[in-house]
Amino acid sequence: MYTNAQIESEEQLVAEAVRELARRTRFPVAFGGLIEDGVVRVSSIVGNRTHSLDGLRVRPERGLGGRAMIELRPRMTSDYRTSQQITHDYDVFVLGEGLRTLLALPIVVEGRSRGVLYAGAWEESQVGGVTTAPAMSVAQSVATELRIRDEVDRRVRAAAPVPTLPATHREELRESYAQLRSIAATIADAELRERLAEVERRLLDIAGESASTTTGPVSTVRLSPRETDVLACAATGATNAEIGASLGLREGTVKAYLGSAMAKLDASTRHAAVARARRAGLLP
Repeated sequence: MYTNAQIESEEQLVAEAVRELARRTRFPVAFGGLIEDGVVRVSSIVGNRTHSLDGLRVRPERGLGGRAMIELRPRMTSDYRTSQQITHDYDVFVLGEGLRTLLALPIVVEGRSRGVLYAGAWEESQVGGVTTAPAMSVAQSVATELRIRDEVDRRVRAAAPVPTLPATHREELRESYAQLRSIAATIADAELRERLAEVERRLLDIAGESASTTTGPVSTVRLSPRETDVLACAATGATNAEIGASLGLREGTVKAYLGSAMAKLDASTRHAAVARARRAGLLP
């Protein structure tokens, strides 16, 4: 799980990269962000004339940036409005700013896209190696820094003592966690939900599941609140019908959330998904 300090630190890293991208290329507009919960949230923008790019969230495969993330290589269009090589899910943002030329650079760490940087211009511009080389260098610098931070975090977790609980206490803890998630799902008060979320984080810390054993893609998985709710109940051995009754969901909806969680965790069964979520520190 990411702490607020980690998120702020990574946003600062992106902000510095966006400024450097604008400085080192001839593009007047630059923006970008990292993947959060399966989508890139654009967290930094420089050189924009309007607020059209505010709130932009980019899904892999969608738009120019999504294609760059899937293909793990830069993508560019000199006439965004008429391009037939990309989907136009984000026209209201890009065309709202009036951008015509757009360059998207994926931030690739260990063969996986962690975010995307953009450079754009309001007029048509043919982009060559003189421009793309420094732009790619900026994206690679961000990827290198993220890789270093990942390794530092891994070593810190590996060096930390892992508390253990008796099996009976651990099962009680998991049941309490699932019940707490069920209660939180019914509460509309944002402040109270945040207080419950803090208790959930403390339960995860108490559980002391060996996050140090987490390797590969699982370590960067982000489950949605509902996916976590359903998986937490599944971890107690509850059936889909029992989970639905606990969370106020249809059984088909429970299956859908379980399926999406299993896909994110690259697990073929719910038991494997629970095990991988525990290794990733997402469940006690």
